[in-house]
Amino acid sequence: MERTWKRTGDEVAAAAERLRPARRMVVFTGAGVSTDSGIPDFRSPDGIWRRYDPRQFTYQRYLSDPGARRQSWRLRREFQAMRPRPNAAHLACVRLAEAGRLQAVLTQNIDGLHGDAGLDPELLCELHGNGRFVACLSCGDRMPMEAAVARVDAGEEDPACRRCGGILKATTVSFGQALPRAVWERAEAMAASCDAFLAVGSSLVVYPAARLPELAIQVGATLLILNREPTPLDPLAHLTLRGECGVLLPALVDALLEAA
Repeated sequence: MERTWKRTGDEVAAAAERLRPARRMVVFTGAGVSTDSGIPDFRSPDGIWRRYDPRQFTYQRYLSDPGARRQSWRLRREFQAMRPRPNAAHLACVRLAEAGRLQAVLTQNIDGLHGDAGLDPELLCELHGNGRFVACLSCGDRMPMEAAVARVDAGEEDPACRRCGGILKATTVSFGQALPRAVWERAEAMAASCDAFLAVGSSLVVYPAARLPELAIQVGATLLILNREPTPLDPLAHLTLRGECGVLLPALVDALLEAA
């Protein structure tokens, strides 16, 4: 397949021209979409996993090790203090939706910023859940994350469910935990019926989510990868934009909608 490394405004315009016929676009977003909102990513040299051991955050360890749960709650407190806001990349997805060009946003992010930006919930598929809520793994009781973090701030290092005493966990998918079947099936259906698939801000190394751009290619969709660093799927892409999501995605949408 053709591969082009896109950097200049003219090259963004060329990418938009290639995508111009698309009417069922899927935007697949990863951590790089939220870095301009002040949320650090996971795998970059200054990412979260440089300060926290990801092995501490497996689902089985969370269930069995109170120490791992305490560490997880400390990380949740850190996220809760950030108060991030949507950035230009999130708003660009909304503009695609308003133009009738967006079939879905499939996101690996758990920050809820696509919803904050005004994206219709019917167009949003949060593959790894949403970190703004907590649920009991025994009885299913659910509460806002801020309520659980307030208990941690008050001295409960590993707060238990007040209804049944069970383990509380963010409504997110951890390492070793299966994606909800209905969520995954919906994401597969969107990828299998799109005519353009934009993988934006994702390292494309986390499976099964990284299978989605591969699925889109199999059905003949145009694949564009926009990321700061190379990804393992770059050789499969028709187009590759290298740079910051908060700059290049809005520029691409500008050019795409102007050409419509």
